[in-house]
Amino acid sequence: MASTTAPPSLESFLSTLPPDLFDQTTLISLASTVAILLAAYSLSRVALDPKTTTSRHRFLFIWHAFDALIHFCLEGSFLYHCFFSSAPLGHLDPKEVFIDPYNYLGRIDKVHGAQAVAGRGTAELWMVYAKADRRWAGVDLSVVSLELLTVLVVGPLACWVCYDIAKKNSRVNIVMIMIATAEIYGGWMTFCPEWLVGSVNLDTSNWMYLWLYLAFFNGLWVVIPAYVIYVASGEIMGAFKVRDAAAKAKKSL
Repeated sequence: MASTTAPPSLESFLSTLPPDLFDQTTLISLASTVAILLAAYSLSRVALDPKTTTSRHRFLFIWHAFDALIHFCLEGSFLYHCFFSSAPLGHLDPKEVFIDPYNYLGRIDKVHGAQAVAGRGTAELWMVYAKADRRWAGVDLSVVSLELLTVLVVGPLACWVCYDIAKKNSRVNIVMIMIATAEIYGGWMTFCPEWLVGSVNLDTSNWMYLWLYLAFFNGLWVVIPAYVIYVASGEIMGAFKVRDAAAKAKKSL
């Protein structure tokens, strides 16, 4: 007699979900990302001429506007907490916090980052993400170093891309490749050091942390930059072909 396996119950499925799935902070965190995307889309409606802008260039404008806003608003707040939010180490349980690197900012008696002011504003949003990757609760030198470049260099460059798309300046292709290369490299340098030590700071125990926070949100900054490189390099190669064709035509005269 063939045995049958009962489908998993609703209770067993719910037990795999993180306890904070529907709490207010998590919902605000996810909603803030959607709000930034809507702001980028709205900006494209204002800045781009619908009659002369292709859907591809509108997408690239929205992506780079979204990219810049994420860097300035969210990752900028992360850097703020890394440099200006701190708490005395003696008042905290070292097992419950992400300890600062030795002599960070010349101090050995404090911890910095969102964890130092958990429960306040953007710090609480980062503490939500830190449940998947605890490095973002405090100070990891690799992450902070990358974020300094991201916020101070890549963010302004993304704004420049939006300006050039609106003005239809072909220079935009070079800048887009620069940004996309930096984004992909930054993603690798964010996670490779962690993989080499066995992902000790990553929590992949449930689908939300693994597939939404770690895979989806970080994967966006790999897949879309790869597409950007494909589009921009195609535009540049097309220009080279036109130049070569013109040179051949000139020689044949």
